[in-house]
Amino acid sequence: QLVRAGVFWAQSALGQQGGGMMAPRNNGLPPTTATPKRRCAVYTRKSTDEGLDQEYNSLEAQRDAGLAYIASQRHEGWTAVHDTYDDGGYSGGNMDRPALKRLMADIERGQIDIVVVYKIDRLTRSLSDFARLVEVFDRTGVSFVSVTQQFNTTTSMGRLTLNILLSFAQF
Repeated sequence: QLVRAGVFWAQSALGQQGGGMMAPRNNGLPPTTATPKRRCAVYTRKSTDEGLDQEYNSLEAQRDAGLAYIASQRHEGWTAVHDTYDDGGYSGGNMDRPALKRLMADIERGQIDIVVVYKIDRLTRSLSDFARLVEVFDRTGVSFVSVTQQFNTTTSMGRLTLNILLSFAQF
């Protein structure tokens, strides 16, 4: 009777009825949870036009590094968007750059989840502009990753690091 009660309890816990053999759920496979897709945009910038006409230039090298990093995070659901955001021949000292403006518009439209750059100074060289960009990222739920500087706000430690840096900058 105790064994029968145990079988009844196990069947109830598994959502089964009756007293026959217990069939495994999901064909014996563990339940699957779909990893949410994270749409990633790679932003590249080079201050001068010099060398941009080469077969393989700095912007392409930055983009390839960003795409390789995104590919390494595929298990986390990261996928690169098809659009490119390349500002060749534009200073990082201001935000008056066509590709950056397009990127920010796409972020505001909810089309981007993660911004990937080769180095932080490719996004901006201005601390106040960086703070403004981070404000938009925070408001829209977008994360920021610098491939070569191990800076990643998709993690809690990365967000803490960013907040500490911005706090020191404000101080």
